[in-house]
Amino acid sequence: MNIRALDLGGPHTFSHRFAEGAITVVLGRNNAGKTRLARAVAGLDPSPPGTVFINDADVSTVNARRRRVGLVYQAFVNYPNWSVFDNVASPLKAAGKGRKGNGAEIARTVQALADRLRIGDLLDRLPGALSGGQQQRVAIARALAQQGEVLVMDEPLVNLDYKLREELGLQLREIVRADGLTVLYLTSDPKDAFTLGDEVLLLQDRAKLQSGTPLDVYNAPVSPEAADLMSDPGVNRLDQQTIVRPEHLRLVPQADGDAVFAADVSSVETSGAETFLHCRVGDANWVARLPGMADVEAGTRVRLYVGKEDLIRFDT
Repeated sequence: MNIRALDLGGPHTFSHRFAEGAITVVLGRNNAGKTRLARAVAGLDPSPPGTVFINDADVSTVNARRRRVGLVYQAFVNYPNWSVFDNVASPLKAAGKGRKGNGAEIARTVQALADRLRIGDLLDRLPGALSGGQQQRVAIARALAQQGEVLVMDEPLVNLDYKLREELGLQLREIVRADGLTVLYLTSDPKDAFTLGDEVLLLQDRAKLQSGTPLDVYNAPVSPEAADLMSDPGVNRLDQQTIVRPEHLRLVPQADGDAVFAADVSSVETSGAETFLHCRVGDANWVARLPGMADVEAGTRVRLYVGKEDLIRFDT
C-alpha cells in the first residue's frame, strides 16, 4: 500500500509505502495522527487531500465498503445478539456471498477462519459468553472475512493480559505472513514495535517523524523526540540535544571514562526482573531502568554511570 501527500492536519503532508506481508507498527502519542491515518486508509472519512493506493489502484475516492480494508479496534467490537458464526459471516453476507444459494461457501470460509484463530468450537455462542481474548479473536476473524489486502488494528491487544497478548500476537504474525496482508498496527506503546513490528513508523504532530526496522530506529533516532517515542520509560535529557536512555544507566561503572551523575532517589519500583529508580539529577527528573533487584532506598543519593557511547547527541 502506498500513500502519497496525505493531509493529516500537520505541518507536512504524509507519504509512506507500507510493506506487503508485514506489520507496520504506527507509533505515536495521543493526537499524533494515528486515528486520522487509519480512517483515511479505511475510507471512513471524506477523502482528505492526498492519494491512497492499494495494489497500485487509487482508492482515494472509493467508499469504505468497497475498499475492503479490515478494521480491528481496541474494544471488543462484536454484534452482541449475533452468534460467533454470524459475526464472522457478516462481511461475507454484506458482500452478497450468500445470495445465490452458496451458504455452504460462507460456512466453509467462517469455519476456516475460526479454526485458524482457535475459536472453531465457539461458533454457536454469543460474544457475551466469551472471554476477552476469545472476543478479540472473533473481531479479528470478522475483519479477515472481508478478504481485503489491508488490515488496520487500533491497539487490539491492549485490554488483554500479558500471556494472551503474547499468544495472539504470535498468531497474528503467522496469519499476516501466510496471507500476505499489509497491516497497520496503531499503538502508543514502544514495546509493540519490538514484539510485533517488521517496521515501525513514528508519528508526531500529525506528521511522519521516522520509519525503519524497530532496531534501526532505536539505534539511530533522527531526533530526541524519535528516541523518546521508542523508549519506555521516556529518555532522560541532559539538555535539548543530548539524551540518555533509562536502560543505559548503571549503579557501577562499566568502563574507564564512563560519565557519572549524582542522583537523588525519590521513589523505587521493582518488577523482580527490573528496578526503576525515579531520581532528580540537577533540575531534571530522570528514570534509571536497572536489571534485577537493586538494593536502593528512596531518599538516598546514588551515582549513575553511563558509557560515553550511550550519550546520544543530536545536531541542533
